[in-house]
Amino acid sequence: MKLDLNKNSPSAATQSLTELFLSFDGRVSRSTYWLRYMLPYFLIYVVLAVLDISLGSFDYDTGYGTTSGLFTLVGIIPSLAMNIKRCHDRNRTGWFLLVGLIPVIGLWPLIELWFLKGTDGSNPYGADPLS
Repeated sequence: MKLDLNKNSPSAATQSLTELFLSFDGRVSRSTYWLRYMLPYFLIYVVLAVLDISLGSFDYDTGYGTTSGLFTLVGIIPSLAMNIKRCHDRNRTGWFLLVGLIPVIGLWPLIELWFLKGTDGSNPYGADPLS
């Protein structure tokens, strides 16, 4: 299936969001990762957590309530997709995320994916998202 990249197409924005959040292929830059995924995800979670607190359904021990917990469950696939694309941008396989499960050493994927620039030019996972 080929995406319609015509900016005037009404479905172009929807397809690009679908491709961005539900596809595990390709690369994503740090700016796209932070501005189109991390920041909105965090803001939506905070709003839902405040809603849970006001409804009395927030559990302070777990950090989740009814709506914020459902949002987190729905966000598992987009989270995996975006993090795998950041791995691809760093010229690593998506399996690199499993390093995060190792105590102490597990901080390295966070540092690498959140703060380090992707590889310049094309790599086996696709074209440079900044070009």
